[in-house]
This record gives sequence, structure tokens and C-alpha cells, in this order.
Amino acid sequence: MPRSAVPGQTLVYEDYARCIHCGLCLNACPTYRLWNLEADSPRGRIHQMIQVELNQQPITDSFVDHIDKCLDCRACETACPSGVEYGKLVEHARARIERDYSRSWLATVTRNFVFRHLLPEPHRLIDFAYVIRLYQRSGLQAIARGIGILKLLGLAERERLLPRIDDNFFFGRLGSTFSAAGPRRARVAFFAGCVANVTFSQLNEATVRVLTANGCEVVVPKEQFCCGALAAHAGVRDAARDLTRKNLTAFLCEDFDAIITNSAGCGSTLKEYDHLFSPDEPEHAQARAFAGKTRDVTEFLAAFGLTAKMKPLPIRVTYQDSCHLLHGQKIREAPRALLHAIPNLDFVELPYSEICCGSAGIYNVTQTETSLELLAEKMHHVKSTGAQTIVTANPGCLLQLRAGASIHRSNQEVLHVVELLDRAIVSA
Repeated sequence: MPRSAVPGQTLVYEDYARCIHCGLCLNACPTYRLWNLEADSPRGRIHQMIQVELNQQPITDSFVDHIDKCLDCRACETACPSGVEYGKLVEHARARIERDYSRSWLATVTRNFVFRHLLPEPHRLIDFAYVIRLYQRSGLQAIARGIGILKLLGLAERERLLPRIDDNFFFGRLGSTFSAAGPRRARVAFFAGCVANVTFSQLNEATVRVLTANGCEVVVPKEQFCCGALAAHAGVRDAARDLTRKNLTAFLCEDFDAIITNSAGCGSTLKEYDHLFSPDEPEHAQARAFAGKTRDVTEFLAAFGLTAKMKPLPIRVTYQDSCHLLHGQKIREAPRALLHAIPNLDFVELPYSEICCGSAGIYNVTQTETSLELLAEKMHHVKSTGAQTIVTANPGCLLQLRAGASIHRSNQEVLHVVELLDRAIVSA
């Protein structure tokens, strides 16, 4: 089989041949569940990938469409008995598309702006956030919605999913160190993310408070950048590799007991940084060392142990598994254990919590109609639990589920696991 290398990655036939076409992944695949089309199933997409790799099929519009419609939720990996690393395969396919396929002028300009100029540059992200905040706070948003211009431009559904920009950005906390409350049990570095610094500052603040309340000294490295997850998932590997190099420098210059993230999507990529470099590249060993210390905040706290005193929270909650926590990082029990540790919390399992909510990075922007179909089904199952609060472990899922609560008028609050823990912890 010819080896079609993309930056830092070379796949061989065995990577594809692990798929034995048994079909056990089909019911786990959100797009197959929606459309019942083989070409939009994991094994169907793998078949198409093989044809492209063997040069038996060119990269056609149809191939690109089927690969773009994949959420990269990796639920098929959990279901697969043969250990197919589907996430690695689809990211390779997208990197091939990025390299060898000509998208429309608008799509090319947009992708370059987002992945190479916006997310990697904090000052540009801050400026962009100021513009969005002005739109949201000045009355322009209400006017645009009221006169129907968004619907006319085909942007109404996407605009509904736009996150609210924070009043104060967490970017101001970069370079800070937060002391442990009481005896120090660990010294950890906090990976704050990129978009989260302008839309989830309160989540980041809550994460720091929960960690310090449980005996952690928390360092927020100043020179950290976007993790590169969105770029890697989209096939823009050169941008992801550049960001990885910067983060390796920022986090490996000091010794930490762990590198903590509250974003399941970021964490999955951080733990797979070595996938972005071939073994003969010097960054590969550094990336493995980095990945070895990276922990999702729920994973870390469940193993580390909660020592902070907590008050009762007599509310009913349900939990949506974040795909890249459950399927990417194979973490299921840790967030549930933390929820069970909160006194008087009434926890109800969510039916089909392992199925994607439709957020999937920027999927709700690029494939909005499909994303909203998945969200509608998710909110139907949430309603069946009778929960007042929906809890999850990823900022993208928070945005999607909050949009779902608004669109479907369910009036449920949507929180991250650590935000609920933060509410329960008794202040010193």
C-alpha cells in the first residue's frame, strides 16, 4: 500500500485493515443512526478512505462530503472489537483533503482565518471577542433577529448557537499562581484553552477554586496557546503542530504533578500530541512526556480525592457524556463519582448519554442542520429524566446543551461537573 504521508503521520494498510466490517459500530454512529446510509457509517467511511489511499478513487466532492459529515465523536472506537483507531484515520483523511482538495474560495479563506490566524493568536481572539460582545450587548443582535436579516442570509440557526462573550476574560489570569487552601497536596498546571478564555471564564475560575480547595497549588502558564484540537480535527495539521510546539515549551519548562484541563476535547488532543509527530522528530518524545502528565479535571479529582467540605445540593441532575472524554479518553466513571460525592444530589442517568449531542468541535457551525437534529433527540431524552440540571464535561457540549435548553424551552440549567462541585464546596 502506498504511504501518503501528511505532516507527522504516516498510515499503513494495517491501520485500515483492523476494520473487519462487522457492523458493531453502526448503532454507535450518530450519522448512521440518523440516515441509515452505509457511506455515512464508520466502516463505510473507512472503505472510502482505503480506496483513496490505494489511489483507486480520487478525492471527489462525494468523498469530502461523507468525511465532513463525520462528527469525529469516536463512539465507533468504543464499540469496535478490533481496536480500530478511527479518530486517527479520519484526521488523516481530512489532512489529505486539506492538502489535495480545492474547497471553495470562501471556505478556504474562512478555514485559514480561523485555524491559522484567529485561534493561534490570543490578541486576535480577544479583538474578535470584543466585536462579538459589542454585537450582543449593543442591541444589534436583537435588531438583526427582529428584522429577519439573519434568516435571509441563512445564518439564523448558526447565530442561535453563538456563545455569550464574558464581561471579563480569563486571559488576564495567564501567568498567575493560586495557592492551595490548607496543606499543599499537589502542584498542577492548568490548561485554560483559547475560546474558553472569552466565553467560559467563570468555568475556568471555578476549576481553579475547586483544585485549590482540594489542596492543589495551581499554576496557569503565561505562554500557553490554543491546544490545536480544532485544527487537528479539521485536518489543518501544520497549524496544530505549531501550537503543540509552543505548548510543549510552556508546560515542560517546570515540573508539575499534572497538567489539568476542563475541556474533554482539548484533553483528548493533549493526550495524543505525539500523534502529530513521527517518532524520528524531536518533538515526539516531548509530546509523550506531556501527554503522560495530562489529566482531565474530573479524572484527576476522582483519583486525587476530594478533601474540601461540601454542603448538600438537593437538586436532580443528569449527565451527558462528552464524546472525547468517554470515547477519546475512555473516562466514564470519574465524573459520575464526583457527582455522587455531592451530598443530597439526586443523580439520574441519561438514556443514550454516550451518543453525541451534536456539538463536536465546530460541527454545529459547519453541519448545523444535522447538529440540531442530534440536539433535538438529546433534549428529548433529557426531558425523560425530569432533571433540573444537565451536567457535562466539555465547553462545546455546554454551549450545545444550553442552546438546546433555550430552543426547546426546557428551562434546565447546564453546568460543567466542576461548576457543580464549586457550588457545593463550603467556602473557608
